[in-house]
Amino acid sequence: MAKIPKRSDPIADAIDEHHAEIKEAPRPHMGASGLGHHCDRWIWLSFRWAVREKFPGRIKRLFRRGHNEEVTIQADLEAIGVKFQNTGAGQEYVNLGGHLGGSTDGIAISGVPGDGLQRHVVEYKTHALRSFNDLHQGVEKSKPAHFAQMQLYMRGLGIKRALYVAVCKNDDRLYTERIKYDAEVAEALLARGQRLSTAERMPDPISTDPTWHQCKFCPAHDLCFESKLTKQVNCRTCARSTPTPDGKWACARWDANDVEPRHQVAGCEAHVLHPDLVPWPIKDSSHPDEAVYDVNGADVRNGEPGTHTFGSAELIASNGDVVHDIVIEARNLFPGSRITGVIETDENGASGASPASPVVQSEPS
Repeated sequence: MAKIPKRSDPIADAIDEHHAEIKEAPRPHMGASGLGHHCDRWIWLSFRWAVREKFPGRIKRLFRRGHNEEVTIQADLEAIGVKFQNTGAGQEYVNLGGHLGGSTDGIAISGVPGDGLQRHVVEYKTHALRSFNDLHQGVEKSKPAHFAQMQLYMRGLGIKRALYVAVCKNDDRLYTERIKYDAEVAEALLARGQRLSTAERMPDPISTDPTWHQCKFCPAHDLCFESKLTKQVNCRTCARSTPTPDGKWACARWDANDVEPRHQVAGCEAHVLHPDLVPWPIKDSSHPDEAVYDVNGADVRNGEPGTHTFGSAELIASNGDVVHDIVIEARNLFPGSRITGVIETDENGASGASPASPVVQSEPS
């Protein structure tokens, strides 16, 4: 018996498509919550914008629901006598030094039951049923990223207590926990962030086993275990760019000491792929602004595109398969041409057959 197709919902689909298409700028700093992540490599890759998660519209709406819930939770706390500052649009950014920081959901200045005179860093979170039920272990064990976030905020603001308020999205149950500042934990997290934010080379992963449970569903799984090639071209994936201890990014190519985040996102045509973000061995280069990669036995120059030099976007689009007579011929005929992808062909030129003889497309820029 044939399956009955699922009913489509054009209105819901259109809403989700709308949210999926909204592009958000990457976070310029290394966030406090991220420093509670289990893998050094993921923290480094995320901070370097080498892996960008693409969320479907439904998930983005879930994020929005969590954000909107903050107003409701705060209203309930105010109703029982808690007084606040720096909430909503006025959330306080906590500068932890260098590239580290984040924004609190708010600061309770008084009235928190249990210790009404103490100031508290306040964090609001929404949870699905299973995640909410897991909170019976306590935030430190159940949600280490949230625990790390609050410890760093307490350190940055000089506050000794935090209030964690969780809402179960399934049945509206509440879980609250007051958390003490732990200087040893906070200093260790801060040291981790300082080390990873200024590390020039990619750290080791938490596991070298692609089936490891903490790796299987990681957004960086493909980069770590399969293609080992970033898909992102920006200043932070460039070999000529360096994060400095004072929280800035320096560019050796343009001799700039403080590249603004908006320019970091855009990058430039002189981009050179960081050697840890490609699967190919790097070789000595005679040009200070180019790298030479050994791609399947061929020397491929990476830098500002020219007849024999290929831009980073071109190498990503073609997986490095650029050494073909047709490419050089196109470069000579059209100096502004760029490689945009690969068409697989068989020995007779028919497309869609053999990956061994690709035809590289180019078009004028």
